[in-house]
Amino acid sequence: MTAIDFTSFVDRLASVSGETILPFFRTALAIENKQAGGGFDPVTAADRAAEDAMRQTIRNVFPEHGILGEEYGAEHTDAEYVWVLDPIDGTKSFIAGMVAWGTLIGLMRFGEPVFGMMHQPFTRERFTGDGGAAHYRGPAGNRDLHVRECSGLADAVLFTTSPLLMNKADRARFGKVEKAVKLSRYGGDCYAYCMLAAGHIDLIVETEIKPHDIVPLIPIITGAGGVVTTWDNGPAQAGGRIVVAGDSRVHQAALGMLKS
Repeated sequence: MTAIDFTSFVDRLASVSGETILPFFRTALAIENKQAGGGFDPVTAADRAAEDAMRQTIRNVFPEHGILGEEYGAEHTDAEYVWVLDPIDGTKSFIAGMVAWGTLIGLMRFGEPVFGMMHQPFTRERFTGDGGAAHYRGPAGNRDLHVRECSGLADAVLFTTSPLLMNKADRARFGKVEKAVKLSRYGGDCYAYCMLAAGHIDLIVETEIKPHDIVPLIPIITGAGGVVTTWDNGPAQAGGRIVVAGDSRVHQAALGMLKS
């Protein structure tokens, strides 16, 4: 069985999670802070209910599969197939009523990302990829996703969630890249990655990324022709410090600055 056999099931997971989340959006929901000792890492009932709904669906259909989720951790992750779930990537945007959030659903086989979806139920958009191709479905119609060409940093549009999430040393390295690009913007979370796959953004630089933040996005980015690595130019599925680019020339230029 190959990853393409799971396409309809991923759509089912997206629908289940979206139906669970939407009743909470732009309501006066309770917010908890998961980060002890300072900082703010919010979680809501919507996050937990959506992940629980997806987990139950996976267990019912594929009981032999593993699951790794943001809210309820890991189970049976030594399985051939492991689902990687982030019910609401961009919870800070979600609680502020902004639309730059989405549900991330990824599938790994033997530890490698083979399929991914970002579902934004409020805007009714789905971005999918299998590493070989990437696609968009939504109110604007259905189309293939392709990154755009960009000759270098001077012509690049850069996104990061926030430099304040970086430690002092990493923020200094990021600052060098930011000074070299044409335009930098903050925010976006998973939505920014999908806009890179769609050819609207050229570069994303992040730190403190968790596997559930990046695994579902890797097949979308690479399927659209982009590059996803760590700052050390290694595999990105374990998270950490991440560089994503639509053009390999921009990727190499950013790596050069981030390593220095």
